Amino acid sequence: MGQDGPVLTVTVAHADLLTGLEARGIPTGARVVLWDLVDPAPVPVEEIDVVVVPNYFVRREGYRALEGLPRLRVVQLPSAGIEHALPHLPAGLTVCNGRGVHDAGTAELALALTLASQRGLDEAIGAMPEGRWQPTYRSSLADRRVLVVGAGAIGSAVARRVEAFEAEVVRVGRSARRTSEGQVHAIDEVPALLPTVDVVILVVPLTEETHHLVDAAFLAALPDGALVVNVARGKVIDTQALLAELESGRLRAALDVTDPEPLPADHPLWRAPRTIITPHEGGYTDATTPRLVDLVGRQVDALVAGEEPVNVVART
Repeated sequence: MGQDGPVLTVTVAHADLLTGLEARGIPTGARVVLWDLVDPAPVPVEEIDVVVVPNYFVRREGYRALEGLPRLRVVQLPSAGIEHALPHLPAGLTVCNGRGVHDAGTAELALALTLASQRGLDEAIGAMPEGRWQPTYRSSLADRRVLVVGAGAIGSAVARRVEAFEAEVVRVGRSARRTSEGQVHAIDEVPALLPTVDVVILVVPLTEETHHLVDAAFLAALPDGALVVNVARGKVIDTQALLAELESGRLRAALDVTDPEPLPADHPLWRAPRTIITPHEGGYTDATTPRLVDLVGRQVDALVAGEEPVNVVART
């Protein structure tokens, strides 16, 4: 779309994203306006070409605002996952995800959850109000064997951080391949790998194939005392199967995502032994907005130049 053509109209849902794009510089031939998809659009709906969906926008009714936008052609999701949005999008759209936006934040939390469980930080914090000084022998992350299930951008970021702690990382992806970071095992190799690892970190998208990937058989194959860390999606784990292992005291868990989610206050997971839970906040950091500004900026640049969008993951 050249300078003399029609203006590319992009809507963003958050004021800090708009401010960041303005500071970065919006190219000639584009305009960016603020629209949360709840209030009426600030420009005529027939002028909107690209919509950047609000963060954590998961309700079906929220996507109804995208219907009746005759010029809409690209929907930019801020999340890496798309399963929550794809069923609710109108036909004829190019869908782009937030690959690269949440890598650092999610990888940091995966590592933090792993270290907190390995070193018993949850128990130490719980002992503080009682003034209880009780040194406990723990398992280091160093020299442990860690299975990272998911070899995408976030999985790679997790693996690099775990390796920095002198642990052995075993990578698993959809298919076996050799990469610059090492060997990636195929997902069908997981049953044979599970008895050999101390920690499993889940970083896969939620698909039909990964729904309840971690079931009773998966968990039973892990050695006693193994740790399961989930920064993927709650439904990747069969919650009842995990609860059975946790309540028996055989396994440990550190979860940023759960099924159901939000986790009801009376759910037994909250009280499961040797379990740490955080409320789905892997990407909920001040590192996210600058990365989203960069992604949306590159998206606008590409579309104004008449190039293919970046991070295309689906077409509806």
